[in-house]
Amino acid sequence: MPVGTQGTVKATSPEELRALGAAIILGNTYHLSVRPGADLIREFGGLHAFMRWDRAILTDSGGFQVWSLAKLRKITEEGVRFQNHLDGSPSLLSPENSMAIQAALGSDIAMLFDECPPYPCERGYAEQSGELTLRWALRCKEWAAEHRPTAGGTELPQLHFGIVQGSTYADLRERSARGLVEIGFDGYAVGGVSVGEPEHEMMAAVDHSVPYLPEDKPRYAMGLGTPPQMIEMVARGIDMFDCVLPTRVARTGSVYTGEGLLNLRNQRFARDRAPIEEGCACPSCAGGFSRGYLRHLLKAGEVLGIRLTTLHNLHFYLNLLTRARAAIETGTFARLRSEIAAQYPAKPKPEASSPS
Repeated sequence: MPVGTQGTVKATSPEELRALGAAIILGNTYHLSVRPGADLIREFGGLHAFMRWDRAILTDSGGFQVWSLAKLRKITEEGVRFQNHLDGSPSLLSPENSMAIQAALGSDIAMLFDECPPYPCERGYAEQSGELTLRWALRCKEWAAEHRPTAGGTELPQLHFGIVQGSTYADLRERSARGLVEIGFDGYAVGGVSVGEPEHEMMAAVDHSVPYLPEDKPRYAMGLGTPPQMIEMVARGIDMFDCVLPTRVARTGSVYTGEGLLNLRNQRFARDRAPIEEGCACPSCAGGFSRGYLRHLLKAGEVLGIRLTTLHNLHFYLNLLTRARAAIETGTFARLRSEIAAQYPAKPKPEASSPS
């Protein structure tokens, strides 16, 4: 799911996202509630109408943003009181008003309000946090049963996904997953990953959560990941992902390819007439734009450079999961897994940009 934090996937238009094959994008409950406000978006007919997107939208609960952005916050049974990051005004996010905001946005899938524990995390805190998240999940379920929110300005019911927490503790992950399944939701996410933990801990969190989630409902790893991480997660039974990496690194000039992650700002691309990747169907490569030209645009600070690298990276990510689906259907997933691991042998970081 391309990430549209503030009602837009950075540097792209809805038409371009549709052309790339994006079936669903992610919006951010916290950011959209702070600016421009959920009530204003509802006046426009919901987030779909506001941003002119006619496909599915998933909204997160806002819990992660409170964890990562709020300078001062107090977590109680009621919810989280905090100062918002724009003007410092006091705010409250609770299970009920998180669900109410997402109902006003009209997303197709709403995530339940949860607490994302930090890494590292003492067992006692992780245990208390996990139990609080389960109690909040039940309150979200009760709110949805009472108010029956709909999706995208339609009469279709909004779907709701629970979020497995438990930090790095296998038994707490199992307890959280089993508790959510007992309450019953339309899908389930593995949360509390990609919060600074080493990669092996990230994989372990999924290994300790997925076996207890239903196979006939979507399973979503939140905030992931690099190409090899996603393929490894698919191997573990994950169906859905969101990640800011393809758009974020594109703005620094880094692009995903079969050669690994390349930084087009480097001098070695100055006279390179090849596209980002031969045979790629993205607008940049299919349009005949050379690496040398893209480097010039990026070094000159031209917006077109960022747009073209962004479109390429989004195409790469969407196509990678298309390839994974096809490989599963044809029994060749192990080959694809090995191929991606060879292309990205270590946790990739953008190349350092060399002097001009």
